[in-house]
Amino acid sequence: MKKFQSKMHSLRFLSIFLALCFAFKLSFSSPGPYVMRISCGARQNVHTKPTNTLWYKDFAYTGGIPTNGTRPTFISPPLETLRYFPLSEGPENCYNIKRVPHGHYSVRIYFGLVADPSFDNEPLFDVSVEGTLIYTLQSGWSIHDDEGVFVEALVFLEDGTASLCFHSTGHGDPAILAIEILQVDDRAYYFGTGYGQGTILRTHKRLSCGAKNSQFDVDYSGDRWGGDRFWNSILTFGQGSDNSISTQKSIKQASIRPNVYPEALYKSAIVSTAEQPDLTYSVDVEPNQNYSIWLHFAEIDSSITGEGQRVLDILINGDVAFPGVDIVKMAGGINSALVLNKTVAINGRTLTITLQPTKGTSAIINAIEIFEVLVAESKTVPEEVKALQSLKDALGLPLRLGWNGDPCVPQQHPWSGTDCLYDKTSNKWVIDGLGLDNQGLRGFLPNEISHLRHLQSINLSGNSIKGPIPSALGLVTALEMLDLSYNSFNGSIPESLGQLTSLRILNLNGNSLSGRVPVALGGRLLHRASFNFTDNAGLCGIPGLRTCGPHLSVGAKVAVGFGALVALLLIATCLTCWWKRRQNILRAQRIAAREAPYAKARTHFSRDVQMARHHGQENSKNTRTAAENGPPLLT
Repeated sequence: MKKFQSKMHSLRFLSIFLALCFAFKLSFSSPGPYVMRISCGARQNVHTKPTNTLWYKDFAYTGGIPTNGTRPTFISPPLETLRYFPLSEGPENCYNIKRVPHGHYSVRIYFGLVADPSFDNEPLFDVSVEGTLIYTLQSGWSIHDDEGVFVEALVFLEDGTASLCFHSTGHGDPAILAIEILQVDDRAYYFGTGYGQGTILRTHKRLSCGAKNSQFDVDYSGDRWGGDRFWNSILTFGQGSDNSISTQKSIKQASIRPNVYPEALYKSAIVSTAEQPDLTYSVDVEPNQNYSIWLHFAEIDSSITGEGQRVLDILINGDVAFPGVDIVKMAGGINSALVLNKTVAINGRTLTITLQPTKGTSAIINAIEIFEVLVAESKTVPEEVKALQSLKDALGLPLRLGWNGDPCVPQQHPWSGTDCLYDKTSNKWVIDGLGLDNQGLRGFLPNEISHLRHLQSINLSGNSIKGPIPSALGLVTALEMLDLSYNSFNGSIPESLGQLTSLRILNLNGNSLSGRVPVALGGRLLHRASFNFTDNAGLCGIPGLRTCGPHLSVGAKVAVGFGALVALLLIATCLTCWWKRRQNILRAQRIAAREAPYAKARTHFSRDVQMARHHGQENSKNTRTAAENGPPLLT
């Protein structure tokens, strides 16, 4: 009994220990791959059957117009909306998806058709990912039940964003049904020299040989790190002498990193016959491009039981790429997966894969993947992209100009009005010219234009741009031509423009500028420079313009202004004193006028009194004189 209890205690302890280990492993295991699926044009999140896949609503990623859409084929996800981009909103439109973790991703874009008979039901346009052109839709894409209804590429995303752009080619409006951004292993589809951040793999063809139905990884119960690939079924290579076979047995060495192919992929195959032992598959490709080819094998033919019974030479466009392939030996047994990869340069327009048995009477293959190897375009210097975005906002650029995505790449679709130059020092593109004349611009010229330090020419003439000319333009030292004529610029010409020693053409005519032309600019008129300052009523200082008054320094101007203010205050004070004195005089006169009758009476009375007194004084004086002189003499 004690032994039994001791065993039970040990088992209980062991179970607890294992549970803790499992929990510890889960807590410290790597998180699952990043997944972002967008149902374009949708206002709410959508779940689709049969896998209950979550598609996020389409909000704040781009412009364009959301509307009802239709699925071109069964391959497209069962979604009811899309987003299309009319040419009136510009030739370039982009989805800018932020907060995407650094890593390696499978990016898939599904195309749609606007559910309105008045629309062209098959738009043709170009698609770029991170500034690299990856696909051009071909006429008839919407009626083929294959990969033509979407484009897929493996790309490294390094800056926390994903930029997916659609470029109009003049045939219909780009219409996007859905977008998937699915993280894969950082070394997924590693093909050797050239692999890495500067390379994009565009899926050209992916075939599940011998399979009855086309399926995604999720239908195969595949690992999420596989990127939910789509495998197009193919039952025959069209030679009339090959067969499809399948097995239900388990396949070893299949679902392992970095590519984690689904095990079910290897349970079907195409096998040649003794009458026609070679297997040949051909596909059209773009000429003068590199292609990475991945061939999948598992010996599931019941007639093969060991090594040496089937050996193949594998040729690509007639050249032996893999000699003496013994699938059983190389895979480690029957019903074991083997993957071979070869990257080749294709000069013509056809890629042909041939499997020739050197031992045995037939060839076999389970799956084929073909990727076009694209060199990722170098992007424009980020500081200059931000400067152009500031310019776009400040000048109120019309939607028809676009200005979405990267200004310089893809090189087939640069921004309207921008000239690009490849800078070998930074290995990036820079802006060396702006030509936005006569575009109806009505904003102002921001200081951020100084961040376009490689500009050699600026032409903004014939618009309605207002405000001052930014002094920061003096920092664009490479500038040779500046044409701001026939706008509404005001204020003075910045002295900083005199620092542009490479400037040969300066047109500022037809504005509302004022003040003195900077001496450094005026002095260069004698050195073969072409400067035009006419039709600015307030400008002065060079021949052809009015004469300026004495040139005062800033301190002198302040002193003159202060003196004028003091004089104005003194004049105001004197006027105030005079006005008050005048009011007092007028008041006294009014009072005197009211008292005049009484004053006149008093005046007469005083005069009578004074005269009476004077008369009395005279009589008294005469009497005294007579008394003193005696009686008058008689004659």
